[in-house]
Amino acid sequence: MESLETELERARALSASALADAIERIGFECTRCGACCKAGETSCGDGGDEDADDAEPHTATVFPDEIRQLQAAGDYDFRDVARPMPYGLTEGPDGPEGETFEWALQTDDCGDCTFYAEDDAGVGACTVHEDRPLICQTYPFSVALGGTSQPLGEVVDSVPLDGGTDGSGAGTAAVQAHECEGLGRDIDREHAEELASALKERAVRELEEAIGVRDNYEPTTSDGAVVVHDSEGAKRPDGTEYDR
Repeated sequence: MESLETELERARALSASALADAIERIGFECTRCGACCKAGETSCGDGGDEDADDAEPHTATVFPDEIRQLQAAGDYDFRDVARPMPYGLTEGPDGPEGETFEWALQTDDCGDCTFYAEDDAGVGACTVHEDRPLICQTYPFSVALGGTSQPLGEVVDSVPLDGGTDGSGAGTAAVQAHECEGLGRDIDREHAEELASALKERAVRELEEAIGVRDNYEPTTSDGAVVVHDSEGAKRPDGTEYDR
């Protein structure tokens, strides 16, 4: 298994042009259906209460600096923007407890992204579109590198990047497409290049964050609390430093 540092070198060496080529081959146009921002196909506003209760809450990874950017954009409190990623947490007598290693965008009572809204015609929109995190900018695409995380959703298409990242054929990478009704639609080169640039930045940032988490990690005794380990250290759910 390659080290995170090796994966980071590969991510930094990705060709934005090759990424754009792959995105063009797959094709994409956002239909504003909102599926990538919701807890599931049925939300609590659709009249399907039983299905809504069973839907997994929306989870989208957000980096610490992206949280601060969103806070500044709307004068939000930390908890208005982000919550501990639920993976790794257990349900204790007083609620969730344990350690987790990422932040997720905050959700509303329906489990949808708190920044998602629909107009009267049911057309979805992001209320913080200009400041949305990289994972939102790049969905439904991801780069298949060993150290980068993947968004939720089945991989429905994959385009290998010829010759890997260094031209040697070693360490091949691919652009993956995840479930989305906008896939397969024509995309112009300018939009493909914008997506490719953000996709490369995200691959790099995910690995930098993972390295920071690894280097700063110290096991904690949570004593029934939730502790989030990010690249800046151990934190409480409100984003403040966790005192061991």
